[in-house]
Amino acid sequence: MSFTEHLHLGYSNRKFDIDKRKTEDFIDRFFRFIFFLEYQRCVEISMIEERLNSFKTEFDEILSSAMNGRETVESSFFFSKFSEIYQQLEEDAGFIYENDPAAKSVEEVMFSYPGFFAIAVYRFSHELFKNDVPLIPRIWTEFAHSKTGIDIHPGAEIGENFFIDHGTGIVIGETTVIGKNVKIYQGVTLGALSVTKDLQNKKRHPTIEDQVVIYANATILGGETVIGENSLIGGNVWITESVAPNSVIFHKGLVTVKNKLPVNEPINFII
Repeated sequence: MSFTEHLHLGYSNRKFDIDKRKTEDFIDRFFRFIFFLEYQRCVEISMIEERLNSFKTEFDEILSSAMNGRETVESSFFFSKFSEIYQQLEEDAGFIYENDPAAKSVEEVMFSYPGFFAIAVYRFSHELFKNDVPLIPRIWTEFAHSKTGIDIHPGAEIGENFFIDHGTGIVIGETTVIGKNVKIYQGVTLGALSVTKDLQNKKRHPTIEDQVVIYANATILGGETVIGENSLIGGNVWITESVAPNSVIFHKGLVTVKNKLPVNEPINFII
């Protein structure tokens, strides 16, 4: 089979006639609109209603292409949950502002924080994922991943008031469960102990209970691993077993501090 024939077969057998770039562009523009990030102000209620109706029409087309002839859901399905999701996101933004001394306003969080963008895209994606809408949730969360370095699977369950600080390198797996008022820093992995296809329908990722703080580069693995409420997980730890509530877990390393002048001993570097 020639390369041209291979491509022809691929296009012929493609399951979804969905425009990936249009799907990504939709959630990007929708986010900017609902959090007042566009340069032009919508000063009239009628303007806002017109824009929302335009988004609904566009989303109908995207949904239709993803459902591919199956019983389709209309944009009303997505927008019916909108006020509930939006309230959650406003609370997320407020929680980030309240817990980050570098944040000068909630508006700054909405305009510039990659963690907030990743959380927002996740929450919209999760609603579609719960209702078995194919492909779109993953396109959206991977789009957020590409922009922020934060990888949240749309199947994860994340409670109210979620705070991601810095965010780069965070991975949150599909069956992760995160409670309320949880704070996570850069480089954290909430992953599986093993990755095999036969585990597809099992809980593979940890549960993080309410009021937990997880500092940078901590790795927590396993579907039976539970981090108890009010616990503090220090940086660079590796956890594969459950942790009781109110625990403090930290990695104790040896750090040596010496005066570099004068240098009286050879320093051997092995690369």
